[in-house]
Amino acid sequence: MAGGDGPNPGAGGPVAAGGRPLIITEDPLLLDDLLRLCAAAGAEPHVHHAVPEQSGAGGGESGDGSGGGSGGAAGVVGVAGVGWESAPLVLVGDDAARRVRGAPRRDGVFLVGRDLDDPHVWQRAVEIGAEEVLTLPDAESRLVDRIADVVEGAGRPALTVGVIGGSGGAGASTLACALALRAARAGERTILIDGDPLGGGMDVLLGGEAAEGLRWPDFAASRGRVGAGALAESLPELHALRVLSWDRGDRVVVPPAAMRSVVAAARRRGGVVVVDLPRRVDEAVAEVLAQLDLVLMVVRGELRAVAAAGRVAAGVRMVARDVRVVVRGPAPGGLDAEAVAGLLGVPLAGEVPVEVGLPGRVAEGEPPGSHGRGALARFCDGFWQRALGSAQGVAV
Repeated sequence: MAGGDGPNPGAGGPVAAGGRPLIITEDPLLLDDLLRLCAAAGAEPHVHHAVPEQSGAGGGESGDGSGGGSGGAAGVVGVAGVGWESAPLVLVGDDAARRVRGAPRRDGVFLVGRDLDDPHVWQRAVEIGAEEVLTLPDAESRLVDRIADVVEGAGRPALTVGVIGGSGGAGASTLACALALRAARAGERTILIDGDPLGGGMDVLLGGEAAEGLRWPDFAASRGRVGAGALAESLPELHALRVLSWDRGDRVVVPPAAMRSVVAAARRRGGVVVVDLPRRVDEAVAEVLAQLDLVLMVVRGELRAVAAAGRVAAGVRMVARDVRVVVRGPAPGGLDAEAVAGLLGVPLAGEVPVEVGLPGRVAEGEPPGSHGRGALARFCDGFWQRALGSAQGVAV
């Protein structure tokens, strides 16, 4: 496969995966707010009035806000394992900033307050090495997200790849299905998301339209954060991968906010996420595109198909970070892969040769990519070998 640097899934999450956040404050109203937000994120925090020591037993620690005595940076003695440096996330109330000024610098510290107009709050944040100042109530959703990352043990997000057709019948859904199937067979934790409500259904393509599990209409009313683990466990499992598709009922419009939350949850689970995209870029699709590491646009090697793909590419590139073309062919008397990429001004990710017998096997219930020696499976295996071969950007 050709092309420049590949997708960089990046790294995220708190300094340590899993565990309970640490709250340091003596402000009872702020503490009530922080405990409420922790509860909303499913976290049970440790609460201190000053910096807890790294080890020791007893003294001044509570999970319900009763806390312990105040002190300087040496602070109160916490229970074993509950320390300033060991906690995965530290929420310091603005009232406690002076008391933690001498604590060791670390990642995952946030200064939390209520006064939007305080001109000195950023200076106090710098003094304690805080990553960010969060002012309530405006930053409540942001704070719930970070706390929930601790609960879920969020680490490196999934490598998230979208597949879109440059024109009708380009074979984008077939490629998306095959990519997900080959990733799962390679041992990657994989979620396949059907982002096209007018398509035939990715669960149907995988032979699992009757499989138990949630579909898109069940998430249409989602607001705020969706749990990564809960999402995966609720979806049908087909051929060792999880699939989020549409049902066979009346069309349900999934709001952009729900689309954003669901895709974000899938990414937080890690591994691989493949999204089958519609060619029309509306607000909901834009929310998905913004979270993708890479978009593969499938184009037939024909002049009309390239002309149609140019319009699709223009819309996608307004939002997506990285768009590459996969040429389906070669077409008799048509354009070769390099010519298609050149006309579109999009880097070439590779060419998928026509696989003899594929439509018949799919009609008989064999998902695309199942035939390990087929051209489609070979393309997908090569793609993942390059894309997953390094934690950083790689050539695909």
